[in-house]
Amino acid sequence: MSDSFLEYANKMRGADLNEAAIRAFKHSYDNLVAGQSGMIPESSIQPVVQLPRFEEMSKGSGQGELLSQAVVVKLNGGLGTSMGLEKAKSLLQLKDGLTFLDFIAKQILYLRQQHGSQLRFLLMDSFSTSKDTLDFLKKYPELGEAQKLELMQSAVPKVDAKTLRPVEWPANRELEWCPPGHGDLYPSLLGSGWLERLLAGGVKYMFVSNSDNLGASLDLDLLSYFAKSNQPFLMEVCERTASDKKGGHLAQRNGKLLLRESAQCPEEDMAAFQDISKHRFFNTNNLWVRLDKLKELLDATGGFIKLPIIKNSKTVDPRDKNSTKVFQLETAMGAAIECFDGAGAIVVPRTRFAPVKTTADLLALRSDAYEVTKDWRLELAASRQGVPPAIDLDSDYYKLVDQLDSKLRGGVPSLAQCRELKVQGPVAFNAKNVFSGKVAVSNKSVETKALPPGEYQDTTREL
Repeated sequence: MSDSFLEYANKMRGADLNEAAIRAFKHSYDNLVAGQSGMIPESSIQPVVQLPRFEEMSKGSGQGELLSQAVVVKLNGGLGTSMGLEKAKSLLQLKDGLTFLDFIAKQILYLRQQHGSQLRFLLMDSFSTSKDTLDFLKKYPELGEAQKLELMQSAVPKVDAKTLRPVEWPANRELEWCPPGHGDLYPSLLGSGWLERLLAGGVKYMFVSNSDNLGASLDLDLLSYFAKSNQPFLMEVCERTASDKKGGHLAQRNGKLLLRESAQCPEEDMAAFQDISKHRFFNTNNLWVRLDKLKELLDATGGFIKLPIIKNSKTVDPRDKNSTKVFQLETAMGAAIECFDGAGAIVVPRTRFAPVKTTADLLALRSDAYEVTKDWRLELAASRQGVPPAIDLDSDYYKLVDQLDSKLRGGVPSLAQCRELKVQGPVAFNAKNVFSGKVAVSNKSVETKALPPGEYQDTTREL
């Protein structure tokens, strides 16, 4: 092990991190030291033109017995700090007093009951979300013992941008660490022993998705498709729309599919990156992985997958712009699509992608634009024909969840027929507000004003 990395290895071992996590971080650090920025210029890739589609798959052929060979993994490490949350984001209430975790638990229990199969289930928690999550799961004892449902995410040291050594921050040692990105799934599975235990238990297929995406339940037809394809890795993608142009997209290089995130795109190529007619598909972060093939790959590469680094430039204390400049090295689990020979992708409907990244997303999900299905998914109402409402909320008054909640004390407005909603200034809504078409509401004062009940269609309303 190089002397330059020894400090990192010792620090990580001192924090009881496993060797698989250390090897994976060493790969990222070595790339940083070698000057590899992880950038993927437009000239090095080609767009993906055609992919198989969910609509073209044979339906109803899903085999319930395959569930006994499957595990559902939900990524549950996020706190939702960008929306002002201090607990696991998955504990945020969505509809009828139910949280993300309520819906996820009900999805798993529904599948088990419907097919008489003890489908395996794991939550990939971080040190920040573990306690709250495990406490919450006690309300679902039928899922199994809470501690046996957890896969713990690693943490990695922040890199001093000037010296490339582990950053020192005595004022708060916790700030010396950061999440390694969801690419940590693979070393965490290996280092925790979960990969061996699942394989020993006859589990062959892993379905992974974000806990804040309740459209992403295990679909039997997709499981059957994946099993029959014999592919080692399958990514669910959606058609990009104008609202997706800033997110990562699928491309190909040297005959293999790859994922390019915005942080990996050179500034001069950003126009091509955001060209949704050229780069048509984005990663939903719903992935299917053959566990036996994953183990083969890990064995062949020394216990880690050679994922490209995502280098984020930050300050060690995110609340202090004058604190030490650092690099946070992350990896994306979807980037593994380039590491598996024969990996594929499939275009799925937008119903399988309903994440909550902002309070605008939360407002849409809480409204009648989304419905709860019998198998406990949140799905766009049929009347929306697969297109979510485009919502633009004034960040000064709606960025945080408690700000949104205070404006919805009178109930959630109807958005089932709303194409666009733009809100400027502090506006209090109620359940008798019905929006359709393109609507803008503004309040130029700093005092919250209530929007009167009624239907608002293709109109601008000033309060």
